Amino acid sequence: MPNAVVTGAAGFLGSHLTDRLLAEGWRVVAVDNLLTGNPSNLASALEDPRCSLIDQDVSVALDVDADVDLVFHLASPASPPDYLEHPIATLDVGSSGTRNALELAAARDARFFLASTSEVYGDPLVHPQPESYWGNVNPIGPRSVYDEAKRFSEAITMAFARARGLDVRIVRIFNTYGPRMRRRDGRAVPNFVDQALRGEPLTVHGDGSQTRSLCYVDDLIEGIWRLATSSTVGPVNLGNPQEISVLDLARTIAELAGSASEVTFIDRPVDDPEVRRPDISLAREALGWEPRVALREGLTETLDWARLTWR
Repeated sequence: MPNAVVTGAAGFLGSHLTDRLLAEGWRVVAVDNLLTGNPSNLASALEDPRCSLIDQDVSVALDVDADVDLVFHLASPASPPDYLEHPIATLDVGSSGTRNALELAAARDARFFLASTSEVYGDPLVHPQPESYWGNVNPIGPRSVYDEAKRFSEAITMAFARARGLDVRIVRIFNTYGPRMRRRDGRAVPNFVDQALRGEPLTVHGDGSQTRSLCYVDDLIEGIWRLATSSTVGPVNLGNPQEISVLDLARTIAELAGSASEVTFIDRPVDDPEVRRPDISLAREALGWEPRVALREGLTETLDWARLTWR
C-alpha cells in the first residue's frame, strides 16, 4: 500500500486531496499546524485507520516516522487576509517549509509534489497565462509575501531536482472553490456566498470588472491526482479557462441563493490582479485533463453545503 505525506492537510484543498488518496488505496500522514486549517475538514478521513494527523509546523521541522512514497506540499496560508495577517509565517512555510518537505522526500527516495499558485504570475501582462510566462509580481508589495514565497518554492524544488536528482512535480493552481472553504476566507466565492445567505450587501472590490477563472474543487483534485501519478514534471496550470467578472460572479451567486442582496462597491486591494485565466493546453495534452463542472453547478453545490454548515 503506497504512503503519502500531505502538508496543509487540514486546509480546503489538503483535506480533499487526503480524501482522494484514501479512496485510491493510499495511507496518508496528514500534517498541519492548524494556523489556517480546520481539523473538522479531516473528520471523515481520520475515521479511516490508514490516516493519521500530526500537529506540526513544517517551517520548523517535518518528522514522519513512516515509509513515504510521495510528499504533497500544500501547507501555506492561501487567502489574502490570512497571508497579510501572517506575512512572516507565509514566507517561512514557502522557504523553510518547502526545504523541510523536500529533504523528507529526498531522505525517503520519494516523489515530491509542490502545490504552487497562479499568484506567481502576479498582475499578468499576458492573457491567458501559459506556464512559460514569467509573471509580473511586485516584490515589495503586501501580496508579495505569498507570491514570492511560491516563486521561491518552485525555484528550490527545481534546484533539488537538478542538483540531487529528486523526482518532482509542480502544479500552479488557479482560483478554486467548493465545500470546506472557510466562511470568512476573504476570497470572492465564500464572501459572496456568506453575504447572500445572510441577506447582506455583496461587497465587490472596485467596479467589479476584474476577472477571475473559477475551478470546482473536484476537478482540481482530479488534475492534481493525474499530475502526481504522471511522468510530467511541470509546472502545469490547473484551473478553469472560463472567465467571469467579479461583478457577474456576485450577481450569479445572489441569483442561485435566491437572495435579494444588493451589490455595494469598496476599494480594490493593493496589487489586486486585473485578469486571471489559465492556459491549460499543457494539462490537456499531458494529463488529458480539463474541468468538467460548470460554474453554476459548482456554485449550487457550494451553496447547498454552506446552508448546512455555516449556521
